[in-house]
Amino acid sequence: MAIIDKMEAQLRPPTIGLKPYEAKVIPLTSGEDMLVREATWDEIPLLMETIEPLMKQPKDFYDIVASRIYAELLGMLRYRVQDEYVFVGAVDGEIAGIVNGRLVNDKIGMSYHTITLKRGARVGAHLFAAKMEYHLDVMDQDEVWIVAESPNGFKRWMIEYELESRPECPHELGGVPTYVLTKQLWEKHKGAKCTGIRPAFEDVIEANKILRKPAKISV
Repeated sequence: MAIIDKMEAQLRPPTIGLKPYEAKVIPLTSGEDMLVREATWDEIPLLMETIEPLMKQPKDFYDIVASRIYAELLGMLRYRVQDEYVFVGAVDGEIAGIVNGRLVNDKIGMSYHTITLKRGARVGAHLFAAKMEYHLDVMDQDEVWIVAESPNGFKRWMIEYELESRPECPHELGGVPTYVLTKQLWEKHKGAKCTGIRPAFEDVIEANKILRKPAKISV
């Protein structure tokens, strides 16, 4: 057993050290309050189970996004990805969306994915802004590398944030050209993009302590 434990320790990546992300409440256009918070390690299997049906849904490229998030979550669950984080947006305990990414080093962040399970309320836009807030404000990084796998993602991130094109920078997700959100661009756009109320309301925190899958996912 000691040999296995020693080998497992060698297989796990080192860490820069992730700072905690303070939960916040975002009022949605639907009139509901969404809590944005870190997902715990114990919640990862539920998140994987939640998105698994979308791995065969080609509409709006949900299939590739869900499949990749599933693999990234599995990597996090098995301690095979360095400094990965995952945030959830939840409404009354129901998972509304998931975002994830990781720290490459103390200066560069790698945005992975944003997936929306509750459409029509700008859940994805709010969650994307939350993870940019984490990289650039909480972790005080200089820039975040971002790619898009769908036209919607390209419009939401590349165009709306006026991202800097850097195709020469190889993103971990593959051949899609890389764009970068610099600290300067973040300061320009975060006033309009990054919303939320802190400290989060206690009743909203309590309502979202235990997560559950949506009763129905409409894409």
